[in-house]
Amino acid sequence: MNISLRQLRAFLAVAKLRHFRRAAESLHLTQPAISRQITDLESELDVRLFDRNTREVVLTEAGRYLQVALERVLEELDGVLAHVHSESERRHGKVRVAAVPTLSAGLMPQCIAVCARDYPELTVQLHDQAQVMVLDSVRGGEVDFGLAIEPAERESFECETILHDPFVLICHRTHPFGKLATVPWGKLQGEPLILLDHTSGSRRLIDQQLTMHGIEANVVQQTGHTHTAFRMVEAGLGISIAPQLSLPTSEQLVVRPLTPIASRAITLIRRRHRSLSPVAELVWAQIRSIATQLTQTRRASSKKPA
Repeated sequence: MNISLRQLRAFLAVAKLRHFRRAAESLHLTQPAISRQITDLESELDVRLFDRNTREVVLTEAGRYLQVALERVLEELDGVLAHVHSESERRHGKVRVAAVPTLSAGLMPQCIAVCARDYPELTVQLHDQAQVMVLDSVRGGEVDFGLAIEPAERESFECETILHDPFVLICHRTHPFGKLATVPWGKLQGEPLILLDHTSGSRRLIDQQLTMHGIEANVVQQTGHTHTAFRMVEAGLGISIAPQLSLPTSEQLVVRPLTPIASRAITLIRRRHRSLSPVAELVWAQIRSIATQLTQTRRASSKKPA
């Protein structure tokens, strides 16, 4: 049988309204178009569905049976189609994410690439900003959510910590620290330090560690980006402390773990009492997934024999 959904909907409209003209108006069709669809449906089913005369339209026994069955089936079909449409809409739109530079480079490219591959109708717009600007952008609603170092003041935000990123020492390969497997924090006393400035969320945590270990910090340079700090270390101006996610690529520099281990908490943040859109929830979950994979990779690497 060659029966269309339009024919079935036309049948239900006539069965409900008991009138061809009113049924045609409800479906925004002409009366001849409705009559033709009913005639074609009856022809395909080889059964009469309506007894009609100039005054009324009455369902036949077969018509009443079809009406009851179709109302149930089409209601379920409409629900299925609405659900599919809703799932499709969840993957359309633009999501604005503010992230501090080390996370913009260390986590976000993979997230954006995965979203572009799996959800081509979804656009992720990255705002690469210093920590204080990320917090301001989230607080002011300029972005959907942020990826930052755990803020000292959390009253304005809903936070989810997704990763702990340890601090490491960066020095020139000719520096005495380069010969050590690990470097105790206490050995940094008197060393010329090149650190990120105080717009960075990491600087507050680095200062706390230096104070905790009784080190009088000899900060000779402060920079806005780790890349600048690494170039200064490469030039022999001092040593640096940086998060593991922002490791240098220069062959002139070496990386050494600092002991005892101190980490920064990588945190997803959004405005308190504000829910995310479905597409923003999708990107939030993707960033969390990438952070979980990174944690698992680090744990597996740490268990390998040296």
